[in-house]
Formats: sequence, structure tokens, C-alpha cells
Amino acid sequence: MNKWLITLTTTLVVLVVAAFALHREQRVERSVDIAAPPEKVWSVLTEFAAYPEWNPFMREASGTPKEGEKLRIVLNSGDSEMTFTPTVLAAEPGKELRWLGRVFVPGLLDGEHSFTLTPIPGGVRLTQSETFSGALVPFFGGSIDVGDDFAAMNRALRDRVESTANIAR
Repeated sequence: MNKWLITLTTTLVVLVVAAFALHREQRVERSVDIAAPPEKVWSVLTEFAAYPEWNPFMREASGTPKEGEKLRIVLNSGDSEMTFTPTVLAAEPGKELRWLGRVFVPGLLDGEHSFTLTPIPGGVRLTQSETFSGALVPFFGGSIDVGDDFAAMNRALRDRVESTANIAR
């Protein structure tokens, strides 16, 4: 029994050391151009109560988009659903919303998510990105590639903003 326990412990230690040695970041980013001013995009992006009406990726969101505040986000990616409570790092109306989410403890699997609004002729470019970091990144690899989900949300946000912009005219 002691030999088995030593082997198991050694294996776990090797895996943890390997995970930290392989520690790396993985970034996912998608952009979309929206024919509306940044303030209108910001308004729809931060109206969390309306997310179930249009958002295919972040099915629910609540909280206050203000630096230091906690949000509650429910993600829907394929057949899985995940709820997490990130902390808002930046909330600059019409420019940037950024938060940090963590799995269990800092450094295990962290995700810094951002929405950046950049003025362009005729509207704004919305860039949604996430940088994943931590010891578990090498083990999750492709399962944290949410680029298709970002693209779907970006298109849905664009459609929502542009359709409400046309109604307001």
C-alpha cells in the first residue's frame, strides 16, 4: 500500500511541476464592425438584463459594470453551461469593459475578458478577447478556444444595436 501511495504522490507531483513548467497563455480574439456610435454599442453591451433576448453565448449576466464590482455570467458553449463571477477590472463607457474570472484559485486557470470599442468611419469596431493563463491552460487547450462563440455573440450584438438604431430613427 505504501508503494502505491508513493507512486501516486510522485505522479501527481510530476504532473503539477509539468503543468507549471508548461504554463502559458492562450488568447482568443474576434472583432465586428457596427454601424452605430460607441455609446449605443456600450448601452446594449451593458444592458445585462436583456442578454437572454439576443445573446447566444452569454445567456445571462447581472451586476454593475463598474471597476471592482463582481458580475455573474452564465455562458452557453455548445452543450455545456458554466456560471462564473468575474471581477470588473475596467469599465470605461463607450470604450472598454474588462473583467477577470478565475477557476478556484489564482494561477490555476484565469481568464481576462475584454470588450474594446474603437471608433471607425461610420461606426465602431467591437473587439472581444480573452487571455487565458495559468497552470491548467496546457491541459485545456482547444476546449478554451471560444472564438466561434465570440464571433456569434459579436454578430448578435451588431444585429441588436443596428436594428434598434434603425427603430430610433
